[in-house]
Amino acid sequence: MINKDRVINEFLELVKIDSETGHEREIADFLTEKLKSLGLEVIEDDAGQKIGGSAGNLIAFLPSKKEGPTVLFSAHMDTVKPGKGVVPVIENDIIRSQGDTILGADDKSGIVAILEMLRVIQEEKINHVPIQVIFTIAEEGGLFGAKNLNPANIKGDFAYILDSNGSAGNIVIEGPAQNHINITVKGKKAHAGLSPEEGVSAIQVAARGLARMKLGRIDEETTANIGIIKGGIANNIIPDKVEMDGEARSLNREKLDKQTEHMVECLEKACQELGGEFTTKIELVYPEIKLNEQEQVVKIAMEAANNLGFPVTLTKTGGGSDANILNGYGIPTANLGCGMENVHTSDEFITVENLIKNPQYLVEIIKVISR
Repeated sequence: MINKDRVINEFLELVKIDSETGHEREIADFLTEKLKSLGLEVIEDDAGQKIGGSAGNLIAFLPSKKEGPTVLFSAHMDTVKPGKGVVPVIENDIIRSQGDTILGADDKSGIVAILEMLRVIQEEKINHVPIQVIFTIAEEGGLFGAKNLNPANIKGDFAYILDSNGSAGNIVIEGPAQNHINITVKGKKAHAGLSPEEGVSAIQVAARGLARMKLGRIDEETTANIGIIKGGIANNIIPDKVEMDGEARSLNREKLDKQTEHMVECLEKACQELGGEFTTKIELVYPEIKLNEQEQVVKIAMEAANNLGFPVTLTKTGGGSDANILNGYGIPTANLGCGMENVHTSDEFITVENLIKNPQYLVEIIKVISR
């Protein structure tokens, strides 16, 4: 049985530990001891060294004599800013910060759910399948912890990430791939008053290319945006360089490639018309999530939710998570709702009800897999 007071107290303890991205050392040490006390084998990888952080990903394993698939549960240890000195407040069964920081339910509600699940299955002597737990670093702002996992260390046959909004029973089965698109337009510098005809305005070239681009909501599966433009050094100089940063996202890889090509072609045509040249750097930030309700990882999550009377919602998301990276490694991975609300703001909160539902759900998932 879930110990309500234990879950609440552990959550309050966790959110008080500062763990902004790149500074996860304290929480990593705390969780290492927690996992070891629960009988898990724990290693810390070198992801932190690779990205200049203070700690690596925690990779833990709870073996079992029971035959069956190995299931992986994962949540991330880092938070966005402002995440230092969090003071949690409980009022009317709602937990929030005192208003000058985030709360950190993203993603410490997921961490607490995993820890409580591990306790309960041992307290109730549930004959469980092998369980792997991965607590990642640097999820916020780039999924860098998951990206720097060594796939050889991942034992899960399928996985559940606990890092989505919506309460337990909300199952994210589709998410877009994203391309980061960096474009540099080069023109020719000239004096804007004395000899403008000798110059080629990189800003004008970029503007014409942008005017042709289809941006925003392209279709039900695809979006695109140019979010940053930098160029020019003085109002009396024809600018010879403009840099643009943008992105394209789609649930469909073919559509992603097509949209990216379209954006590049618009700049190419503008350069042909006005002069100048451009270079592009395109990076796949993360691959898509493309699951369906017939896949084992989804069927198990649906059955567990139904067993508990939790409403089941299969959803799509427009953002990325560690689930995208694990799916890219070939591990079917669903992202589960944790009940966190208003994340990345000082208005973030989670209800006590949702905080308790999360470990209940994970225990039931283990029971369904292990029966």
